[in-house]
Amino acid sequence: MNAVDYSGYPDCRAEYIEAFERMANLATKAAVEGQNMHIHTPLIHLSKAAIIQRGLSLGVDYALTVSCYQADQTGRACGRCDSCRLRREGFAAAGVSDPTCYIG
Repeated sequence: MNAVDYSGYPDCRAEYIEAFERMANLATKAAVEGQNMHIHTPLIHLSKAAIIQRGLSLGVDYALTVSCYQADQTGRACGRCDSCRLRREGFAAAGVSDPTCYIG
């Protein structure tokens, strides 16, 4: 979850997460009994480049990941949707080769 995604995915905004957390703390038995939940979003304010750099520092193999919601059955990303565009831009801004297999 990242605020950069909010243009196409309004549920990626901090305001949404805060509202969802409030709702969950009103609507769950655990919260009513005093065990409030908190949604952690450590990447929400980072750029895509910063997220990629953070992942690399943690040993993430990005060749095993896909951001596309329209990937084909073999896992190839469409290369055209907002998620693909943002991913490509993030790798470029990070100065890292994008290992994603794109259809287009």
